[in-house]
Amino acid sequence: MDAAEFRALWNELTPIGRTPEGGYLRYSWSEADQECRNWFRAQADRRDMEVETDKNGNIYAWWGSPHEDGAVLTGSHFDSVPHGGAFDGPLGIASGFLAVDVLRASGAKPRRPIGVAAFTEEEGGRFGVPCVGSRLMTGVLDPEHARKLTDAEGITLAEAMDATAADSSILGPDPERLERLAMFIELHIEQGRALDGVDAPVGVASAIWPHGRWRFTFTGEANHAGTTMLADRRDPMLTAAFMTLAARKEARIAGGLATVGRVETDAGAANVIPGTVSAWLDARAPDAAALSEILDAITSKVTERSERDRTRVAVEAESTMPLVEFDAGLRDRIAAVLGGVPVLPTGAGHDAGVLSLRVPTAMLFVRNRTGVSHAPAEYADDADCAAGVDALAAVLREFAC
Repeated sequence: MDAAEFRALWNELTPIGRTPEGGYLRYSWSEADQECRNWFRAQADRRDMEVETDKNGNIYAWWGSPHEDGAVLTGSHFDSVPHGGAFDGPLGIASGFLAVDVLRASGAKPRRPIGVAAFTEEEGGRFGVPCVGSRLMTGVLDPEHARKLTDAEGITLAEAMDATAADSSILGPDPERLERLAMFIELHIEQGRALDGVDAPVGVASAIWPHGRWRFTFTGEANHAGTTMLADRRDPMLTAAFMTLAARKEARIAGGLATVGRVETDAGAANVIPGTVSAWLDARAPDAAALSEILDAITSKVTERSERDRTRVAVEAESTMPLVEFDAGLRDRIAAVLGGVPVLPTGAGHDAGVLSLRVPTAMLFVRNRTGVSHAPAEYADDADCAAGVDALAAVLREFAC
């Protein structure tokens, strides 16, 4: 794959959902999402690949029959976090189509179906729960719960889907499709700089840290900011602020990560003490014990602090994911096919981690020169992206041609 060939295709996709500031707003079931799906169908049509959409809104392009067993699937997702970068997700989809081009140019023919997939709502940027499409597919997420998920405007997932003529009433597990898959290989930009540190354009994932999102709801008493004495206040924002600081400390002690990236209050004005504050904790750790240690310590300390603040706190797990160790045999074979590329773990969640519960999975990482992820500065240069396409093509050739 020539870097210019990668750039030519990439330039077709990158304008979709881009904001004036350079980030992306590609929420699932939005206008930008529909544009991405149209781009996907156009790419499939160029390559005479059959397109299908499953009951959960995930879309596939097939080289070979989608109804045969033993299929090798690749791909990723289009949706972004609010004002995220260009590469997280779409790189894996574009690379899938380009890998098919590389194989065809070499004269290869699939002995089993090769598919390129785009999974829906991987980031959870609109409806708050990550990997909705793959979680529904594998039976990890209850369909009724999924239909009731709401975005910031109060629109439910069911309403958003129905507005695009997708049928939300049929959401749910898809065991027949999963049974036809021999494996899933996801290519993704690295979310960090490990590959840059060893001067390698491509790597293979070993595992995904256990992680989850928890909603902390703090309740106090709404009141006037200018007339309520400090001693009389029951301010839930104080408890929420303490939780943010406690999260950082406990993660550092346990060797994990903890972040409060979203906070909402019912106040609606600067001169009001809020009555309720909601804060979302994202926590990750190398193993389940460390993750539990982080969450338990934060919850214990926040509960104690709420008593001093005369507030109340409730904790709800919105999504959790155990440690994912990718299929060792598949991982090692891929690393060997690629000439012994680096093998590294990741703290980021992916559809590959969810699908690993039902199907052998593996991940390829493309070097991220900046190390930035989920932000406009996220970047992989064209040469490294082309190397990623060649690596993916080599893996698909090994297992499907």
